Amino acid sequence: MGVTKTNCMLQYIEDASEPQAHPNPTSADDTLLDAYSKTVVNVARKVSEAVVQIKVDKPQRRSRRRGRSQPYGTGSGFIISTDGFIVTNSHVVSGARKIQVGLQDGRQFTAELIGDDPATDIAVVQIRAENLSTVTFGSSDALQVGQIAIAIGNPYGFQYSLTAGVVSALGRTLRSESGRLIDDVIQTDAALNPGNSGGPLVNSRGEVIGVNTAVILPAQGICFAVASNLVQYVVGKLIIDGKVRRGYIGIAGQMIRLNAKVANYHKLEVRSGVLVQNIEADSPAYNGELRQGDVIVGFNDEKIASIDDLHRLLNEDSIGKKVELQVLRNRRKERIRVIPAELG
Repeated sequence: MGVTKTNCMLQYIEDASEPQAHPNPTSADDTLLDAYSKTVVNVARKVSEAVVQIKVDKPQRRSRRRGRSQPYGTGSGFIISTDGFIVTNSHVVSGARKIQVGLQDGRQFTAELIGDDPATDIAVVQIRAENLSTVTFGSSDALQVGQIAIAIGNPYGFQYSLTAGVVSALGRTLRSESGRLIDDVIQTDAALNPGNSGGPLVNSRGEVIGVNTAVILPAQGICFAVASNLVQYVVGKLIIDGKVRRGYIGIAGQMIRLNAKVANYHKLEVRSGVLVQNIEADSPAYNGELRQGDVIVGFNDEKIASIDDLHRLLNEDSIGKKVELQVLRNRRKERIRVIPAELG
């Protein structure tokens, strides 16, 4: 028994002295990295043939600071149908005399502008071509902060570049060149550069979740894309009608801060409104009950705190319909009617 105990103890000591097997953290990281790489590579293969380079010829404009502007420009786009509809940015193709589209296989086509919506910075052009690769839209409502976001485009005119990052934030707003706010904007750290505008932002399945539209250069990598659900709505309107219909009430106005006592007296939830500075004469919209100096604080059941609120509510559904505005006039709160016309 003693010998057996000794042998057992020696065996125990020998086993304890040998290095124990531990999971290799490096191999686990390599596996994760490999899975990430495979995802990006697969997306590139799936989407790349549908991404196009856009070259435009624009009239030269004089600028006090820079002299004459460049008569040409480049951007990106992506094919959404086999009959050649291509989505891009409004600022890429707006005002172009000629739009040239280059495919990944080397083919070049002259494109026709189908519709342009500066308010959301989305445009649709079309080429007449066969054997086109296409991409599909994903739902931007299903996005989550932190998920993979892959941007594909043609930065600085170099055909086809891919950058990968994550969705940094959702529900941002971005002011378009038309002055209106674009709602439901995606913020990402996938690197964008001039020429990427109009290219797709895609998820890990290769579905388009946004259209790359802007980058804040001093911010070192804060980039924005118009969310896919908004893009699909706008694209549908542009293809069918050539434009997105919006209402207007024929006024010039500005946001004004309200005195706290006035806001409290009228039980207003916000302390600002839209001051009516001028009323358009002979406007197609019915605005005869408005007065210069009125402060608009309500639109039907919605509160109005700024011009952006008015823009958001003066949509296609408001055109030709009676709208009740709540206005502050001579320290009193009054209800008046307007009938928005279609913005030309």
